[in-house]
Amino acid sequence: MIRPDALAALDAHYGAVTAALAAPDVADDVAEMTRLGRELAGLEPAVQAAARWRALRDEVAGLREMIDGPDADMAELAGLEVDEKQADLAAAEEALEEALIPRDPEDARDVIVEIRAGTGGDEAALFAGDLYDLYQKWASANGWRVEAMDASAGGMGGFREITFGLKGGAAGGVFGAMKYESGVHRVQRVPATESQGRIHTSAATVAVLPEAEEVDVELRMQDVRVDVYRASGPGGQSVNTTDSAVRLTHVPTGLVVSIQDEKSQLKNKDKAFRVLRSRLYQLERDRIHDERAEARKEQVGSGDRSAKIRTYNFPQGRVTDHRLEGDDKNHALGGVLSGDLAPIVRALQLAEREARMDG
Repeated sequence: MIRPDALAALDAHYGAVTAALAAPDVADDVAEMTRLGRELAGLEPAVQAAARWRALRDEVAGLREMIDGPDADMAELAGLEVDEKQADLAAAEEALEEALIPRDPEDARDVIVEIRAGTGGDEAALFAGDLYDLYQKWASANGWRVEAMDASAGGMGGFREITFGLKGGAAGGVFGAMKYESGVHRVQRVPATESQGRIHTSAATVAVLPEAEEVDVELRMQDVRVDVYRASGPGGQSVNTTDSAVRLTHVPTGLVVSIQDEKSQLKNKDKAFRVLRSRLYQLERDRIHDERAEARKEQVGSGDRSAKIRTYNFPQGRVTDHRLEGDDKNHALGGVLSGDLAPIVRALQLAEREARMDG
């Protein structure tokens, strides 16, 4: 049942944000305009769902009036159509109820993803490469653009570390889908180097950072040490004759970002500042969450096999997400590795929204 007060609150909120964006003084305040624009984008799905529900509600009401009216022919035609429209109305009501659940305003952001090989040596690096391939396929399925930032190759393939961006364009919503990937991913399989056919367990950590904009973080240049050096390839061999690689050190926090993906020092520097800004933004998010006592384990800093969110079991052809229960917990390995994360993400989103409603 849709509560009238919930719809009234949505209409009032949407009207207030729209009016605020149109105010003359907001045009000169980039930070406020950015905040309001993101808030408006977050309200749009609920506003559209409400418009569809209202239109169908009025249509069903009109059909019922015709059924009860004096015109027998019109009543018969209305009777043939009302059941279908009533089903559409029920579906629209369910969609609206879900759309009215408060969402994380950060969900609309693009992201920066960092994958690091954890426990397991060369096999962990290979698994980190598998995760990168998975996310590339997931991005392609959603129409997102993948932007390479930095990578350190493993000795037998894969990556010891890889950093990349995912951009959703006008549709946005990348963080809302990708944030559930943060944590330790564990793999159980027989490595290519294993002659005895024994199953090994390895791990890789994934950190998904909402990409920060300049207005989100006050980054003072005097707090950042910038070092440049020559980019190197596998084994330390030089791949560049100029000092194009960039290392940023944020002195107050000790955060270090190194980027050497581009041949241009300026491009590497720009990417490095984007990563640093996003890490600082995440630190601030975590601080606020801690102060509010919200136990949101969004990032994982170790590659310990025991602290896992998901297990990829190759012998059994199964992926298990340890945050879910029942039928949502296990999924076919082949589908997940081909980039079909939608069922897992959908289940995690519903669980989060239910928790928000209960809270």
